[in-house]
Amino acid sequence: MTANKPYLTGHFTPVADEVTATELTVEGSLPPELNGRLLRNGHNPKPGVTPTHWFKGSGMVHGIRLREGRAEWYRNRWVHTPALDGAPYMTEQGPDLTASTAGTHVIEHAGRLLALCEANLPFELGPDLETVGAYDFNGKLRTAMTAHPKEDPVTGELHFFASSPVPPYLIHYVADAKGEIVHEAEVPGATSSLKHDFAITRGHVVFVEGNVVFDPTDHSGIPYGWSDEHVSRIGVMPRGADGARHIRWFSIEPGSMLHVANAYEDDEGRIVLEGPTVDREGFRLSWNWWIGAPGRGSEPTARSYTRRWVVDLAAGTVDEQIIDDLPVEFPTLNEEYLGVENRYQYAISFPDENGLGGYGLVKYDRTTGARRIRQIGDARMPSEAVFVPAASATREDDGYLLTVVSDLKQDASQLLVLDAAGLDRIATVHLPRRVTAGIHGSWVPDGDLDEYQG
Repeated sequence: MTANKPYLTGHFTPVADEVTATELTVEGSLPPELNGRLLRNGHNPKPGVTPTHWFKGSGMVHGIRLREGRAEWYRNRWVHTPALDGAPYMTEQGPDLTASTAGTHVIEHAGRLLALCEANLPFELGPDLETVGAYDFNGKLRTAMTAHPKEDPVTGELHFFASSPVPPYLIHYVADAKGEIVHEAEVPGATSSLKHDFAITRGHVVFVEGNVVFDPTDHSGIPYGWSDEHVSRIGVMPRGADGARHIRWFSIEPGSMLHVANAYEDDEGRIVLEGPTVDREGFRLSWNWWIGAPGRGSEPTARSYTRRWVVDLAAGTVDEQIIDDLPVEFPTLNEEYLGVENRYQYAISFPDENGLGGYGLVKYDRTTGARRIRQIGDARMPSEAVFVPAASATREDDGYLLTVVSDLKQDASQLLVLDAAGLDRIATVHLPRRVTAGIHGSWVPDGDLDEYQG
């Protein structure tokens, strides 16, 4: 049954159980300042379950606890939502927002760990990854929540949105640093275009609508498809209580973007936005991979190239260009620079549509235009690289990159701790099993859970 489902084979082969291992073997020396948890989420259907789409697989969170130079534990846990036991999303009463895969991302905000999937409510986890239950911000969240919220590094506010294939198409929320929702506004002019990620700058919220729109004829379980008729757009909305009233939409070239690298206002007040995008053929190859249909690429990111948009608010124009020809996804950065101009970005490189080129970890220098790649090795696939700033950082790239590698030849996984400046290896933590290739994750310092709200 899995032969035609690439998302259930190779690096994506699900694990069949939950385990806990302590006192993990470390090669090299873990920086003693790394005290916290690396958490990583991804789709991992239970044994005997074959989802119709990669995104339909149940979420499993993998955690690695580092403390004072030791790797204290590894554990993996399914997010125990009603959907894990087969509960349907659509009921006679409408969508069940608790019937979630909860398999896209895992974050911490205001002392809570939240497993996220954009079609549902968040699911709260405990410090040891046990499922606490659906979380609705004390009754103030009555919609789904994006899997890509943005925490303002200055204010601690959490910006997020709800996107729907039917009106209201887009709602913007803000939760304060204590985790209370303090703002909710429907965004005018939005459509049924798939909105997976977005951006914030110091002064604006930035949405992207591509050519992938709601398609009720799709039977994969994720009812979206490419539309040549739909106009791709960027929406720029001022932050603040009445910002939605002043949103402006700008037409852009056809395409689809899943993940934002960053956005900021430049010295001229223009909005600069970057992120990997696919064209029509790239979407076809990736969608066919996700559903296991013929005509798929070797990877779902085979034609995903980094694009830059510069939105001139005064002139009402957008300049855009592809700035790199390397297939990449999962862009990350030092999140202290989220919303302001950053010099460095990181990403994972993938084989191209012909299967050429290996997996690697990429560092971009946006000032010089330099690109550095650390090859991961044959049959080895890295996860999204999470940046952790050094305790005594003086430069933007003073810190560490944490990535979990799936090694098919050894049927094993390791956590690599790399120097973010030069991509040199600092330490390797050997994990007790091969970790399924996943999606997104976070570094959660111990201090952020000191007052865990349970």
